[in-house]
Amino acid sequence: MSKSKKSEFRPNDFVVYPAHGVGKIVSIEKDEVAGFELELFVIAFEKDKMTLRVPTNKATEVGMRGLSSPDIVAHAMKTLRGKAKVKKAMWSRRAQEYEQKINSGDLIAIAEVVRDLHRADDQREQSYSERQLYEAALERLTREIAAVGNGDEGDAAKEIGDVLISRAA
Repeated sequence: MSKSKKSEFRPNDFVVYPAHGVGKIVSIEKDEVAGFELELFVIAFEKDKMTLRVPTNKATEVGMRGLSSPDIVAHAMKTLRGKAKVKKAMWSRRAQEYEQKINSGDLIAIAEVVRDLHRADDQREQSYSERQLYEAALERLTREIAAVGNGDEGDAAKEIGDVLISRAA
């Protein structure tokens, strides 16, 4: 186990776990699993009422990363302002791509999903699965933007909503 992996994340740091979004490292503990001594990050996902334990030596391998920089957040907001790119592929294929982008943990890719699935009031109704994917992407985007800005999720949601509404106008 290399020292650099351990020092990358510390207790009380916010991190992004690709499949679950923003969580907070509560502690680093040693545990015995299948006869092996492992050092684990204990990550709490407050909103989901979930705790995840990730081996410290596998953290970067599974895609765990620190919060995005303000520059990346600005780029994500710029992405939201862009024109929606709706592919003509079958919905099942598009849904799969959207799901992959959401679970990639990449803030820009998540912003693309929000942008592409956002519906203005005058547009056609979203299907149930479209709405589910949109809400999942919007929640991930909101949580990370709130965590980066040290603000609350309500402010981040309003900021994202304003950008999406101004784009439609």
